[in-house]
Amino acid sequence: MNVKMLKFFLLFSMFAGTSLFSSTITIAVASNVSYAITSLTKEFNALYPDTKVRITLGSSGKLTAQIKHGAPYHVFMSANMNYPQALYDEGLGISKPVVYAQGGLACLSSKKRNLTECMQLALSTNIDKIAVANPRTAPYGIATAEALKNATIYEKIEKKFVYGESISQTVSYAVTAADMGFIAKSSLYSPHMTKYKKDENWIDVDSKLYTPISQGMILLKDAKENAEAKAFYDFILSNKAKKILRDFGYLVP
Repeated sequence: MNVKMLKFFLLFSMFAGTSLFSSTITIAVASNVSYAITSLTKEFNALYPDTKVRITLGSSGKLTAQIKHGAPYHVFMSANMNYPQALYDEGLGISKPVVYAQGGLACLSSKKRNLTECMQLALSTNIDKIAVANPRTAPYGIATAEALKNATIYEKIEKKFVYGESISQTVSYAVTAADMGFIAKSSLYSPHMTKYKKDENWIDVDSKLYTPISQGMILLKDAKENAEAKAFYDFILSNKAKKILRDFGYLVP
């Protein structure tokens, strides 16, 4: 092997090695987890300081569509179990989906109101716009629709709806463009939401009105033989991560 070919071989090996042993993992995360993911990533990096975690936030439906079209995510943290199950059924995952948290709904108003009868408030003539997540793209939108239908007010207030494509957009609408909104309870644990007080600005939606929101996680095919992606997946199921999720208003299995 001449010197020129040797240099080329060494250069190729160097770049190939960099690709094979990349320290960056990419995680697709449902918007409702955006308030907890910073703390989760920080705690993970305390254990794995050399691993860079790249987070992509979005509605579970849109993230699923991206994955089906080849987006190179390693782990998907969905807002329900249906989307990761669909990916697994299509052969895009290397592990069966598991529940990492359960989320709940809250009724929110930027103004102080009597929220003890949230559903009756939604019917009030003083409420012109209600922020809800789009049930076609956001699992919390599905849960909201179910709760309102079980409360027998859905059709009566549907004309008031302002749809957010993700739960984070719905939260934004609830405090800016609408009189009230139905949001993920976890959203209220974000630092910039602490000014909104329970029983004055928000209240839990009766959990008997909707199916519990079991949030699912799956290791995707791009994580095959990627030890760092598997480490992140395992971390989310660990006691340390469960404590963080509890601190952000989730129930954990």
